[in-house]
Amino acid sequence: MKIIKFLIITVVLLGVIGYGVYHYGTKIASDKVVETISAELENSGELEEIKKTIESDPELKSFIEEAETADSSKLPFTTKEEATKVLIQKVGISELNDIRVQVQNGSISKEEVLQEIQGKLTEEEIMALKVIAYKELNK
Repeated sequence: MKIIKFLIITVVLLGVIGYGVYHYGTKIASDKVVETISAELENSGELEEIKKTIESDPELKSFIEEAETADSSKLPFTTKEEATKVLIQKVGISELNDIRVQVQNGSISKEEVLQEIQGKLTEEEIMALKVIAYKELNK
């Protein structure tokens, strides 16, 4: 009887620890990704280049401007940190990094990136990403 009690307590403790590591690990990873990418974009001046690219591309501009009329109260997330967490959970860090490398190399088109991301996220999540991008671009 003591062995069963010990095993049950051990399994429950391992489950709680595993959940905590997953929950806080994902949060820490998403915070780190946001900090790193934001710092890289600001320090390299790429943020202004990205803004100019979006402004000059009517397709991207209309894609982002859909967010202007969106109701923020119905969105699943509203901050960069929450968005990063959802992207890490649904797409994965390694796949996001692969997409980043392919975009930098020019080996993937914007349509392919959008299609790949849209296949893994719900319409509400995509709209929330658009709202966040719109807010960031219009700071």
